[in-house]
Amino acid sequence: MRNTQRQKIVKYMQQFGSITSWEAYKDLGITQFAARVKELKQEGYTFKTRWEKRKNKEGKLVKFKRFYLVNE
Repeated sequence: MRNTQRQKIVKYMQQFGSITSWEAYKDLGITQFAARVKELKQEGYTFKTRWEKRKNKEGKLVKFKRFYLVNE
């Protein structure tokens, strides 16, 4: 795999254990996270996910998925 957005996602998950779409955007500059995850799945990567909830700055509850790498 070249030094692509997919590779950056995998390295991030190896280093930090998981990733969200917000972390992919904020830390890696990746705006189409779901598309990259789909491509990684097509390459044979497997993920597990967990829904998380958090309040944003306005106090509104937001729900998002956290992705964990199961295999490489």
